[in-house]
Amino acid sequence: MTVHNTQRPHEAGRPGFAEALEPFVARPEEPRAIQLLTPEGRLVFPPERTPGYDPALLRDLYRDMVVSRAFDTEATALQRQGELGLWPSLSGQEAAQVGSAHALRADDHVFPSYREHAVAWCRGVDPLDVIRLYRGVTNGGWNPEESHFHLYTLVVGSHVLHATGYAMALAKKGSGAAAVAYFGDGATSEGDVAEAFTFASVHDAPVVFFCQNNQWAISEPVERQLRGPLYRRAHGFGFPGVRVDGNDVLAVHAVTTAALEHVRAGNGPFFVEAFTYRMGAHTTSDDPTRYRRREEVERWRARDPIARLRVHLTDSGHASRPFFDEVEEQARALAHRVRAGTRGMADPHRSAVFDHVYAEGHALVDEEREQFEEYHRSFADGETE
Repeated sequence: MTVHNTQRPHEAGRPGFAEALEPFVARPEEPRAIQLLTPEGRLVFPPERTPGYDPALLRDLYRDMVVSRAFDTEATALQRQGELGLWPSLSGQEAAQVGSAHALRADDHVFPSYREHAVAWCRGVDPLDVIRLYRGVTNGGWNPEESHFHLYTLVVGSHVLHATGYAMALAKKGSGAAAVAYFGDGATSEGDVAEAFTFASVHDAPVVFFCQNNQWAISEPVERQLRGPLYRRAHGFGFPGVRVDGNDVLAVHAVTTAALEHVRAGNGPFFVEAFTYRMGAHTTSDDPTRYRRREEVERWRARDPIARLRVHLTDSGHASRPFFDEVEEQARALAHRVRAGTRGMADPHRSAVFDHVYAEGHALVDEEREQFEEYHRSFADGETE
């Protein structure tokens, strides 16, 4: 796993990312999603007019989507077998996550919610570190300084404020890096998100607000949350927003790249609505059959992002059977490693909860740790669970 930075110089005559996006920003009243690759796997424009079109990039995008889905499928099975306390599936949202992650630079900072497993993979986070969080053996799981992928946030919408504050600091330091906040359609109804939009707008923060509109906020459909297209909320706060086909990995990559170019240039924040679908349950504690129709699920299944790109890779001659077999083998190997690693994961010592409360030692925490241990020593055998 490596942190991807797939931005490449534009080929002669090919439109730049920002130029390709400009018509959609200029006409925000049109609620159509930006699309470069149709559900049938055909390019909307010729390759030479498609921003970011690169066969090597397409293969990388396909590989990461397949591997991420395999990880997600394995983690879901592990939870059903009692190995994890909870699991929020990303199934159906691979293109939105992988396409956007590949647009990031290594020095950009990512602020995820709790479903961005594919982004974590693309940023170099070990899947077993993600598993540790949902197995309950850690309160975090990975070091954000190593990957610039910050910790998962289960409190809906609160991390969008964190991303905005971090972006403001990046601008003050003149680093040239950007922050990206990932959240769902339901989070846009939270006050924290509205506050983040306000702060980002008035301070021209270099932050991309990346909303994965997967149509459902747990059991609440998106049409019960707002009137009109979701991306238009950005315009009320004074910055641009667009809707992209979230199952079109090529379009997501192009739009996110353009959005990052916009914020890096000092133009303030940018809102991306990736129009996609949550194929599975909200989490493994949820039963989506109680609130959505089978016909709806099947309609979106026909727009599967992985199948779409595979058809294009095959028809265009950019990939053949040996490549697809290699990817499948990599996906299986990761799934096996995750299963073995999860089952062999040791429980932490009971006092580990006091570790990493502060970056350095703290007298009060040390006192509380000693009181905790003394309580356990008070039992006859000196041990208790």
